[in-house]
Amino acid sequence: MNKYLFPIYAVILGVVIAQFSKNKKNWNTKLLLSFSGAFLLALTLFELLPEVYNHLDTKLTGLFIMCGILLQIVLELFSKGAEHGHVHIHKNEKTFPWLLFISLCIHSFLEGFPIHEHNDMVYGVLVHKIPIATIVSLFLFQSKFSITKIIGFLVVFGSMTPLGTYISNTVDLSAQLAHSINAIVIGIFFHISTTILFESGEGHKFNLSKFISIILGVGIAYFI
Repeated sequence: MNKYLFPIYAVILGVVIAQFSKNKKNWNTKLLLSFSGAFLLALTLFELLPEVYNHLDTKLTGLFIMCGILLQIVLELFSKGAEHGHVHIHKNEKTFPWLLFISLCIHSFLEGFPIHEHNDMVYGVLVHKIPIATIVSLFLFQSKFSITKIIGFLVVFGSMTPLGTYISNTVDLSAQLAHSINAIVIGIFFHISTTILFESGEGHKFNLSKFISIILGVGIAYFI
């Protein structure tokens, strides 16, 4: 049951954090993003990548992973990088961000598929979604959208990952198709996590706090 509930908990926690946050680029959010990127990347390498290479042709696996990377690049043309912590907030915004909404929902839906057979991946998704839900919630709270639209956005966004897990769990997918989808999700995770980790820091200076959060993320992913 946790594999369905944890992604929802992450969105709820993100909303709560956003409610008490005054600055979307605060120190804690940056560190949480660094930790989540390292944690998600490490779990992908430890859990998902060996699995798909064991069941698919190696060149085909690489092709699907590249498709996932390219798909995420396309999604970010519409989401403007919300999946890795970049939402451009326009105060008093009144036009509902349909492109942001749809791209985030597609991303969330796909990331739910590997959770069915890889229970540890739910922790990666959990940690990944908390800062994203926080930043998206801040954007919504600072807009002029109605409370109905805000709640609708968050409810649908929060339900998409469990929906992907449910379909993976209940629909009779062939092993070939299931592993192919997982390979695409690996590409998505690779793009998001590496973007978080390797984006230039301010002044290209070494950040000890960020480095420690990355080491913690990798270490925890290894031992769970």
